[in-house]
Amino acid sequence: MRSSALRLGAALLAVLAGCRTLPPAPPPGVSWDIRRPQLQSLEHFALRGRVAVAAGGEGFNASLRWTQTRDRSEVTLGGPLGVGGAQLTASGDDLTVITARGERIESAAAHAELAARLGFDPPLSSLRYWVLGVPNPAQPASESLDAAQQRLSALTQGGWRVEYQSYGSAAGETLPARMTLQRDAVRVRLLVDDWQR
Repeated sequence: MRSSALRLGAALLAVLAGCRTLPPAPPPGVSWDIRRPQLQSLEHFALRGRVAVAAGGEGFNASLRWTQTRDRSEVTLGGPLGVGGAQLTASGDDLTVITARGERIESAAAHAELAARLGFDPPLSSLRYWVLGVPNPAQPASESLDAAQQRLSALTQGGWRVEYQSYGSAAGETLPARMTLQRDAVRVRLLVDDWQR
């Protein structure tokens, strides 16, 4: 009696499994060769998130707000970072840092101040592209593509390794939600809470 009940249960499971419908296939996406230059040419975006930095045995966490307007990046880091955070404005090689105490530092002194606070010299000209999930078009890069989703799973550029752990939807586009940047003893983890385009 018990073995027949087990056989009946197994048969029911087999029937139910056969009736299960497969999830619908995702719509065909735009190819990476088309998406890459579209994202690289994106001139306006904003994001809000969090960053965790580990460098040379030291580390900190900070909130992050980033606004991109053409070649101008405006970044606000809130949190420890010395005393309370900093505001950065970068355009090409030009950099301005405003500390939590209101000190304004520019040019080479700003680069030195930022490197001292972070524990490394950040690749500012490439970061605006990496946060969008694409390489900086001005430098050679090695890409690892998620062919099914037509987006990067990782890239190596300028001595940095960038890994994309997850993506999210933002204004009809799929953009990175979680990524890790690593170079030598420096590791930066970025979690994007909100994208705006």
